[in-house]
Amino acid sequence: MKIISFNHKGMDKVGVIFGKEIIDLGFALKTYYSVNFKKEILIYNNITHYLVKQLVTIEILNDLIKWLKKSGLFSGFLINSDDKIKFHPPIKPGKIIALGRNYVAHAKEQNAPVPKEPILFEKANSSVIGHNDNIVYKKFLLKIPRRGILNEVKDLNIKNARVDHEVELAIVIGKRASNIKKKDAFKYVFGYTILNDITARNLQAADFKMSYPWFRSKSIDTFCPIGPWIVTCDDIKNPHNLNLSLKVNGKIKQSDNTKNMLFKIPYLIEYISMYLTLEPGDIISTGTPEGISPIYPGDIIEAKIDKIGILKNKVISEK
Repeated sequence: MKIISFNHKGMDKVGVIFGKEIIDLGFALKTYYSVNFKKEILIYNNITHYLVKQLVTIEILNDLIKWLKKSGLFSGFLINSDDKIKFHPPIKPGKIIALGRNYVAHAKEQNAPVPKEPILFEKANSSVIGHNDNIVYKKFLLKIPRRGILNEVKDLNIKNARVDHEVELAIVIGKRASNIKKKDAFKYVFGYTILNDITARNLQAADFKMSYPWFRSKSIDTFCPIGPWIVTCDDIKNPHNLNLSLKVNGKIKQSDNTKNMLFKIPYLIEYISMYLTLEPGDIISTGTPEGISPIYPGDIIEAKIDKIGILKNKVISEK
């Protein structure tokens, strides 16, 4: 199933794509719980809230669809997807934990050592945008002023910024996970989506030079496009054999397969959950393959992953 967050006729909703139509999941779940369990629940406009309260699981979604069809109520919860809808990020993540250099070729293109254990960093959830939203090139990125740390890095070329794209497969956590073993890891995965890890490369290089974290270069507003939807894990049996690619203005810049990830998903969940608790709605972004390149205002970015779809965003200048 494809889980989508969107705006339809001025109302923010969460839905399930069903052919050319969208099931209004909020109203459907409210009716489902009321009729079958005599339980009144609130309607939310993002899947995160349902995951946190454990009101939605793969099993519940499948049972909901069967019940709607059997009860004859199915058509009453449908929205025509041909109507004008505005995509929102399919999830409002609590944490965004990303992987550095999880593809050997990408590590080599950066002249960086291949990691022996996962390199983890975080992106701010305030940087998240959705499908068809704009990636905003901040004014200071067009010509970075030499101040603070940047004034100290004399031998680094930072006169003009470089901002890069990074297509990645993102894991959506479905339930609370702590100290999880590899063999149980997929029990905690709700689904998968596409994440474009936009990076202010020159800022990152400056932080590397000073042995500082590179949080700011990854977390600038709009630097985390996610979407266009979440595909539930029952529809992607093997996430380690998905082609992923990225185009800039129609030209392919990145192309690889998730089978080439250095650290696979069960190991990542075991490793990360050993240090910190993963909560429903958290995202683990599994790293990008080689082929990173600069993007500029006016560019159209299309990130694609098999069985998920295409995440499209335009780069604009800050007004």
